[in-house]
Amino acid sequence: MNFKSIIFYLGFFCFPISFLSFINILYSAYFDFFLSIDAYLATLIISFLSGATFCFYGRNADKKISFISQLILILSVYFFIGFLISLPFYLSNFQINFQSAYFESISGLTGTGFSIFKNIKYLDPTLILWRSSSQWIGGLYFLILLILLFSNKSFNFKMTQLTYSGDNNFKSKENIKNNILKIFIFYIILTFLCLTLLSMSGIRLFNSLNLSMTLISGGGFLPSDNLSNIISTTFQKFVIIFLLILSMLNFFLLFNLFNKKVLLKDHKEDLYLLSISLILTLLIFFYNYDLLDVIISVISSLANSGLTLMSSDSNLSLYFLLITIIGGSLISNSSGIKLTRFYILLKITSSEIIKLISPNSVTNRTIFSSEHKITDENIKISFLIFISFFISLFILSSLLVIDNIGFDRSFKISILTLTNTVNSEIYNLENFNFSNLLTSSKISLIIFMIIGKIELISIFLIFKKILFKE
Repeated sequence: MNFKSIIFYLGFFCFPISFLSFINILYSAYFDFFLSIDAYLATLIISFLSGATFCFYGRNADKKISFISQLILILSVYFFIGFLISLPFYLSNFQINFQSAYFESISGLTGTGFSIFKNIKYLDPTLILWRSSSQWIGGLYFLILLILLFSNKSFNFKMTQLTYSGDNNFKSKENIKNNILKIFIFYIILTFLCLTLLSMSGIRLFNSLNLSMTLISGGGFLPSDNLSNIISTTFQKFVIIFLLILSMLNFFLLFNLFNKKVLLKDHKEDLYLLSISLILTLLIFFYNYDLLDVIISVISSLANSGLTLMSSDSNLSLYFLLITIIGGSLISNSSGIKLTRFYILLKITSSEIIKLISPNSVTNRTIFSSEHKITDENIKISFLIFISFFISLFILSSLLVIDNIGFDRSFKISILTLTNTVNSEIYNLENFNFSNLLTSSKISLIIFMIIGKIELISIFLIFKKILFKE
């Protein structure tokens, strides 16, 4: 296992944290938040020195790393970058212990949105911006990891080849650089699109900036205690719906639109997701709720964001929880099992039933009636992901029950953790206090927030490699 190469690549992930720290220093200086500058200055120095040291240490290492080394790199990114992001929380004037600061940073980096803070309006504006930035950078990192590393043909458990319509050839160093640059530029463009639309809708600039970083990354952190404090008009609701749809669908949808590609051919998964959203909305259409609020809640659950304008309703909380398990597109910041994997399992199951009834029948094994074929490997991986999700759910629920928070809340929090979805009103968990949890519960949530993002099967592969030395 090439640890020098892992350290070398980890160094590059440190530098964007330095840049975000520098932005917050400028923001603090411009708006006279001088008490906050020291925390961001320390973060800038530590992240830059860490990145430079790591890159220098691994400069002569072989830059080609194995699939297992790539998985270890991904874990290293979440744990170490989470440490760097936790520094402004820990060094702030709110007297947060390191455990809680690290919990907040991992929650932001994975786009989950669990928070130890109860009254966001009393937070330092620079810290609110830092929380949103942690989601934004986490979303960017995940897309890079998803497209460059998780697409490894050695064991493509993300199955991105079924919906990815871009250049999937990452053999040369130059090609990798070009694709990282392409992802970064397009991510920036989408962020500015979100910011522009939100500002045009009448939301004040600070809230628009923070909300744009939340929406593009599929996160759950807000610059206020509730979304209803920010969104009020019908036009603003339409903007939120559009931006939530963007975060749920294939990252390259708009990119292909700009390049005038045939969207119907390349993005049938997205059409299915939109159809599912419509059906799920119609199922609760006759409840006494505003239609736009229902649409926001349904799409937000599918996108694993959890943002809502609806009030608590215990009758619908389980319904929205189950929607989060589905998740959005394979090429997106959403988590969950994913609609594509459900589709594969249902289609193969129905095909086997048809074969039992009519042995001579010919079954269609294409995905979403496209040119991509469902292979035996796709079926095995989809089944493994499905099983590993519920294994994770059982383990985490059992660990949280020990904290005396009740089985119902343990079960709900476990689902939201594994789908990286915030505990909002629609899940009837808006008043859940993470700061009062036991240390063991916080550590469990930190680990499973990361597992929810990269999926348990990747951890199994690492253990298999280490234990059996394959």
